[in-house]
Amino acid sequence: MLSDDQAWSGTSVPMHPEYDFSFNQDLHTPNLLRMAERGVRFSAAYAPAPVCSPTRASLMTGRSPAALGWTKAGPSLNARKNPRMLPPQSKRSLDSGLVTFAELLQQAGYRTAHLGKWHLQAGGPEAHGFDVSDGNVGNEAADRYKAPNPVDLFGMAERAEAFMAQSKHDGKPFFIQLSWLALHGSQNALPETIAKYKTENRRRDRQPYRAALTENMDTAVGRVIDAVHRLGLAENTYIIFMSDNGGPSRGGLSGGKGNLFEGGIRVPLIVVGPGIAAESWSHTPVVGYDFYPTFLDWAGVDIPDNVAGKLEGGSLAQLVAGKADAVNRSREGLVFHFPHYQTEVTPHSAILLGGYKLLKSHETGKVRLFHLDRDPREQNNLADTRPERAASLEAKLDAHLKAVHAALPKPNASYDPDKPTQINQQPREDRTGRDRQ
Repeated sequence: MLSDDQAWSGTSVPMHPEYDFSFNQDLHTPNLLRMAERGVRFSAAYAPAPVCSPTRASLMTGRSPAALGWTKAGPSLNARKNPRMLPPQSKRSLDSGLVTFAELLQQAGYRTAHLGKWHLQAGGPEAHGFDVSDGNVGNEAADRYKAPNPVDLFGMAERAEAFMAQSKHDGKPFFIQLSWLALHGSQNALPETIAKYKTENRRRDRQPYRAALTENMDTAVGRVIDAVHRLGLAENTYIIFMSDNGGPSRGGLSGGKGNLFEGGIRVPLIVVGPGIAAESWSHTPVVGYDFYPTFLDWAGVDIPDNVAGKLEGGSLAQLVAGKADAVNRSREGLVFHFPHYQTEVTPHSAILLGGYKLLKSHETGKVRLFHLDRDPREQNNLADTRPERAASLEAKLDAHLKAVHAALPKPNASYDPDKPTQINQQPREDRTGRDRQ
């Protein structure tokens, strides 16, 4: 289950045992809490990108957005006035030559379904390994579904149960990706839930629509979990909840959607299933494209050599089972690449390795270094006091981007330093919670 624009602290479930800013006590997500109590929570889980569609493409292919050349969700912003750098063009459709995990599961006899937001074009889910889908669904679909089925949350849960029931009847193993439209279209949350959040004495969250839709999504999550148990499938079914990118984190992590500070890429991740200890934690950094080899590992499906050689993720199967404390990937560290302008952000990249995180500006070449294990809010820049560490990580970042042929921004020959650079603002939600993008 993949939510949309859900901050690391965007539920009532603590995502770190020691940080009170890792959850929002003003929200009500009892079903996600139920998941957490039955499974493993990841305190350092990352979306592959700080925006939606690059993350979704990365999940499907097991490769990073930098390697895919898909690093931006919306149109390229090269036309902005007087930029210092010219961002690269970003892909906006999944390449037909890429082999998705769904195709390999399908070939191994699994029934596969993709419900909800696709946002990857390229012929829709059926062209990429899914037997059943809702089609080429984008953000705009959220506006169509109002009470009693806010942003199709409950409809998706019903279709998921029907798919599971049919798979069980047919004796077929199955995979379902539930890509919730929430938190888009939050003005369509159930009126009674909105009213509840409007009347409560709220100390932190002042967006009753977004809070209400978060709770409605949690209800849908609960219905899916209940269906798994009702159908007698809990003993051999893994259930995952994750967000496609970060979001607003009041008083918590720095940054948010559209940048590579922790608020943009650190996300909630909970996994429940066979062999996973209840109320367990993992503090090992993991990333969304780790799920490609994980799914196939759980299913006992071999990955073809021509596909395995291009994967950047590593299986989490041993980690979630408590049998390992590290993930074996083809490249060292986790690298994030956002070579674009968005809100106040200029093109930048980041690397996480050994408890440290380095961010590099492509405009100025300046770097910032943070010790995430001690400073998850990224408040203490160590670049000047730990120059050797910064230089080492910068070299690894540059080498990594070169190895995956990442597209980099180029200097703008027409840039005039005497004129202001006008940065197009990322559309924000208005007071009703409606996303204007």
